[in-house]
Amino acid sequence: MTLPKYHLDRARAQSFGSDSEQYDRYRPSPPDALVDDLVALRAVDVLDVGCGTGKVAVALAGRGMRVLGVEVDGRMADVTRAHGVPVEVASFESWDAAGRRFDLITCSDAWHWIDPVVGSEKAAALLRPGGTLALFWSSYLLEASVEAVFQRIYDEHAPKARTHSYEPLQARSEPFEPIAAFGPVETRTYRWDTTVSATEWVGLLATFSDHRALAPENLTALQAALYEAIEDVGGSMAVSRGVHAAFARRL
Repeated sequence: MTLPKYHLDRARAQSFGSDSEQYDRYRPSPPDALVDDLVALRAVDVLDVGCGTGKVAVALAGRGMRVLGVEVDGRMADVTRAHGVPVEVASFESWDAAGRRFDLITCSDAWHWIDPVVGSEKAAALLRPGGTLALFWSSYLLEASVEAVFQRIYDEHAPKARTHSYEPLQARSEPFEPIAAFGPVETRTYRWDTTVSATEWVGLLATFSDHRALAPENLTALQAALYEAIEDVGGSMAVSRGVHAAFARRL
């Protein structure tokens, strides 16, 4: 399956910082099991690419790693710095590492915004031998009955947006460019069930780029209709959350 070239849509790629506090409030932190697996790599120096508001960077720093973030949006970077992790503002493709090397490079829900060829080659150059590139994407699966109701709401208010109840395409396709510097790719899935309130769900949706691209009045109408639908079933709903990760070791 050929993935859309998201990295070419720079306006959409750099749209998240316009409400960085909402992004920080509603985007989930990585699951403990994923953080445990990253810690088990025994990395000392970590580079978190497209660190956003620091969800992954803060978790790893809290486990004793020396973490540096790279983030294209200064407003997002400010939130990460407020959490105590240093960030340098630049696109990963143009970022100057100034000779620094890393044991682990992470990227959560952002690698599709990076040129896949340049990104893989640069990651390989920045990793010490034996270091790991770890890419991961989040997913949210709804019950079929809820998804059907939501789809009707999207058809009415935002036919070009997705309900975001799906497994990410990136997790089912090769996430790394096939360059010789990396060994075989290992994939892992971390899944857990949770309950999400109407406020949490509509707040989360507003952080996704396809929803941010909607006209404000359309987004408001969509959120109101979804909120009402969730309230009609008790004010919360079951969500199966997942993180789909791919690891490749630098040869």
